[in-house]
Amino acid sequence: MKRIAILGSTGSIGTQALNVIRRHRDLFAVEVLCAGSNADLLISQALEFDPNAVVIADESKYNQVQDALSATDIKVYAGEQAMCDLMEMESIDMVLAAIVGFAGLRPTLRAIEQGKPVALANKETMVVAGALVTASAMRHRVPILPVDSEHSAIFQCLIGENSGLDKILLTASGGPFRGMKRDALAKVTLEQALHHPNWTMGRKVTIDSATLMNKGLEVIEAKWLFGVEAKDIEVLVHPQSVVHSMVQFVDGSVKAQLGIPTMETPIQLAFSFPERIESHLPRLDFAKYPSLTFEKPDREAFRCLDLAYQAIERGGNIPCVMNAANEVAVQRFIEGKIGFLDIADFVERAMQSASFVANPSLDDLLLTDKTIRNQ
Repeated sequence: MKRIAILGSTGSIGTQALNVIRRHRDLFAVEVLCAGSNADLLISQALEFDPNAVVIADESKYNQVQDALSATDIKVYAGEQAMCDLMEMESIDMVLAAIVGFAGLRPTLRAIEQGKPVALANKETMVVAGALVTASAMRHRVPILPVDSEHSAIFQCLIGENSGLDKILLTASGGPFRGMKRDALAKVTLEQALHHPNWTMGRKVTIDSATLMNKGLEVIEAKWLFGVEAKDIEVLVHPQSVVHSMVQFVDGSVKAQLGIPTMETPIQLAFSFPERIESHLPRLDFAKYPSLTFEKPDREAFRCLDLAYQAIERGGNIPCVMNAANEVAVQRFIEGKIGFLDIADFVERAMQSASFVANPSLDDLLLTDKTIRNQ
């Protein structure tokens, strides 16, 4: 029985992870549930899965959660620090890092420091602090198992390969605005941006997919997870979302991982690795996909992808600057305060004006994130 702590249990990844656990209660159990502010769903999850402890990051919701669970033996905590402290529990066998954004960094690092294997769905952790996270994982001999469908695909393609990697081919659906030019993008609405053609995700990730910032974040994540340079990661738009990513080797061979577009498959693999276990999900029916197509992304219309490559090239704390500015810009777009194209402009201005730190510590990154958000 593998006992799992879920950071971000009420989000899209967290709820799908609980679907996996619900179907495999003989293999997995919930040890800790951590949520941001969705107290109602956290309470419901806790009553169903009976974890050892729960954390609600929004401290104003503590009494609500505590009162609802008072008849149980479940321990209730509040605040981000509590999430970090609970990573020290000896009863935790694996941590699913699924908190969206910069907020997932500190508890994920604490889990690694405590020697807990990490199923990583929070790409911002690697974007902001890839050097720190990978160094800590090596120092503590902790495996990081990718949960993003693209990085899980790359991981699966590299199993058994000891040398000869030439290039990573990172696929992207293209989002809801694939093929649109800048003039048309200037007029798109929030409702349109949230209507992804293939995937069901949270609002922030869905908008990042629409701007292609999500793919830029994934390029940076791939750099750190697989030890390659950004120039060796090529993004290909693949609107069918069947080929989740590919790797090319020095002899010209290419390996791909294919499947239906669902996050439950990579979540389940991360939980069960190195074994594969039975899944209830539909199998890929190739007859339904007579054509699988690939094209280069339009970097002029979708500038966020280029900004991510620029952030990698500059290094230091600039990816952290980019991520913080993007999180603020996306929220402002959600609130109707800026337009869709303004997101990239917003991020670019922050990257141009930020103070550069070449080899940032965790404290440097925390300060960078806070400074950019305040500005």
